[in-house]
Amino acid sequence: MYQLILIIHVFAAVCLIALVLVQQGKGATMGAAYGSGASQTVFGSRGSGSFLLRVTIGFVIVFFSTSVALNYLASRAVKQSQPVILPVQQNAVVPPISPNSIPMPEKNR
Repeated sequence: MYQLILIIHVFAAVCLIALVLVQQGKGATMGAAYGSGASQTVFGSRGSGSFLLRVTIGFVIVFFSTSVALNYLASRAVKQSQPVILPVQQNAVVPPISPNSIPMPEKNR
């Protein structure tokens, strides 16, 4: 289940990047504002703006919903895992550290 949602998440992310790069800015073409290139567009006189915007919004919804689902699955897996218990020696004696006990590299002569 986790892998399937992760694949959908990565696909949505790649599609979002591609759609954002394909879209034009608001002031990208001054000639289009006066109707010079409106008849040659594939998506009609309004252009591809509204279509690409709706597809982008759809991928944003998919991206955020898969993000929430992946977060939920990961947090549930962490809660279900058993804590790691390391063996500890009782009454272990740690020798004191003094400046003379630290090995120092010999200087080149």
